[in-house]
Amino acid sequence: MTKFVAALYKAYDAIDASMFEINPVLKTSDDKIIAVDAKVDLDENALYRHPDYAAMRDLAEEDPTEVEAGEHNLNYVKLDGNVGCMVNGAGLAMATMDIIKLAGGEPANFLDVGGTANAARVEQAFRIILKDPNVKAILVNIFGGIVRCDRVAQGIVDAYKSIGEIKVPIIIRLQGTNAVEAKKIIDESGLKVFSAIQLIEAADLVAGVLKK
Repeated sequence: MTKFVAALYKAYDAIDASMFEINPVLKTSDDKIIAVDAKVDLDENALYRHPDYAAMRDLAEEDPTEVEAGEHNLNYVKLDGNVGCMVNGAGLAMATMDIIKLAGGEPANFLDVGGTANAARVEQAFRIILKDPNVKAILVNIFGGIVRCDRVAQGIVDAYKSIGEIKVPIIIRLQGTNAVEAKKIIDESGLKVFSAIQLIEAADLVAGVLKK
């Protein structure tokens, strides 16, 4: 068993894996240890060191919307809910999904736009979320740390106008640097969007639009 575990760790380290799950492990009557089944996840950030593994990727086996999002450097995972999410940061995304469930909805996706939430990036994120016919509302939850909230707000306004009419309600919660100025930009834009600064405000707005 010691030899098996040592070989397992060597393989895990050599291919830059993020997970090795061996289940079940079998010990034969002649004392051989066999991995009956295995699940392996590779760290995508390390694939440049393993072009042979990257070449095995079959995009036809993946969700086409997730593939498209990846082409635009958006971290997107499709879920089965009815409220689309657009956030910056994985931790904030988890909190956003919790808020949606608290409001009586279900998250339709995980979408992280990263630290550069400019108009072009926000527009592409909106387009990807709107590909899901189950989406009944969109919650944009951005923390302005690296990027200022007023710049994000202007990016959202520009993206909305570029797309044209968006038929589902949009709730925008911007917190951080220049959050008050950002709320003013959203409120005075003339667009059919709801703005909030506090997370609980965003939750109440999500609950309100889902009841309509």
